[in-house]
Amino acid sequence: MPSDLPDRIARVRARIDDAATAAGRRPDDVRLMLATKTQDAGTVLAAVHAAADLAAARGDDRPVLVGENRVQELVAKAPDLADLVAAGRLEVHMIGTLQRNKINQMLPTVTGLAAVDRLSLAEAVARRCVRDGRTLDVMVQVNVSGEESKSGVAPTEAVELATGVAALEGLHLTGFLTIGANTPDEDEVRAGFARLRAVRDEVVAGGTPGTEDARELSMGMSTDLELAVAEGATIVRVGTAVFGARPPA
Repeated sequence: MPSDLPDRIARVRARIDDAATAAGRRPDDVRLMLATKTQDAGTVLAAVHAAADLAAARGDDRPVLVGENRVQELVAKAPDLADLVAAGRLEVHMIGTLQRNKINQMLPTVTGLAAVDRLSLAEAVARRCVRDGRTLDVMVQVNVSGEESKSGVAPTEAVELATGVAALEGLHLTGFLTIGANTPDEDEVRAGFARLRAVRDEVVAGGTPGTEDARELSMGMSTDLELAVAEGATIVRVGTAVFGARPPA
């Protein structure tokens, strides 16, 4: 566990604030999500408490956001995070690729799913949510760069998928997620983020029932969060800049 977690989180928050101010936006309109892949429960808890303390000092009483990539890690950490979730002080979102056979394991432990890239997956999740008598916040994942290594629906198909997801009982469409292009060309990265914003704007402007709250843009990570904030990100997902480099897979 990094001994300077509070300082690391404060530095990331300062980057977000500076980027928002430079873009003429309110810093508090951009939330930090702690991307906790490969981190143990103790480290996650320490980061959550540090993020909560920083938020409180800013007068922000919203829950801390955590994003998990793997269902098995999510399940393993869930008991340690359960009290904070129950108290409304923490939201835990699944941000990685989800296999249908993992839905039942995922659902009891998450407050949101940000990795919907096909209607069949959304339908399967929705059926289980209806069965359980709950409504789950979801985001549609869009592959704005077209890179084969990245998950997500193509931008040209994202509006249709979003309206389909919005119509499903048991799901609440809150916005869209993407991963920036893997390139040193900042103009290309930024163009991808602008593409996601355009998808969001088209969906919301369309007025289809269930899309009115689909305003979140989860985009930007440790290396490109400034570009994402400039293009309208409302959530940035940061792991490395908070926790340090991850060990090799």
